[in-house]
Amino acid sequence: MSARPIHISGFSRRANDFYSTPAWVTGCLLRHVALRGPVWEPCCGDGAIARVIEAEGHQVTATDLADYGYGAGGVDFFSCREPPPGCRALVTNPPYGDGSGQLRTGTASVAMLHFVRHALDLTEKIEGQLALLVRFQWIAGKRAAALLSSGPLDSVIALTKRIRWFDRGALTNSGQHHHCWIVFDFGRALDTPPRLVFAQ
Repeated sequence: MSARPIHISGFSRRANDFYSTPAWVTGCLLRHVALRGPVWEPCCGDGAIARVIEAEGHQVTATDLADYGYGAGGVDFFSCREPPPGCRALVTNPPYGDGSGQLRTGTASVAMLHFVRHALDLTEKIEGQLALLVRFQWIAGKRAAALLSSGPLDSVIALTKRIRWFDRGALTNSGQHHHCWIVFDFGRALDTPPRLVFAQ
């Protein structure tokens, strides 16, 4: 599941701000990060991210609060106190909550921070990996920067190609934002600085 405020798109908002993540975006992550063990995708939507990870030979547990016909629906990420048994990595495109009308724009950043904190807490319990797709400018915010600095940040994979969340053929507008994967690894050496990687 992903939430994206597409400011000029020609489309009405979708329920729960659900937009599938293009396969090339997950491919950029997998080319630069070696995931350990089974993976949990807690906002799986229609399986866009999970399917790409599975195609690379990883076992994936896919869940979502809503039911989009893939994985297990009705699973509230914030009610989870630990990852599914055996999972060693968490990979997702988290909801921003700023486009569906369920949250005001001013509370969207707070909701995102809450999601990342909870994801970090769950990942720490298994000494695992956490990869989140976020807007590149989000990581420069004061509260986001403080949160990122408090965790074992391993990599920032900046996407030099903008993501198009809609497909209208020749009428498709360019994406409004640059995005990046932020990757945490609770098994990394603490004296190793994070990597900045550019990918497309």
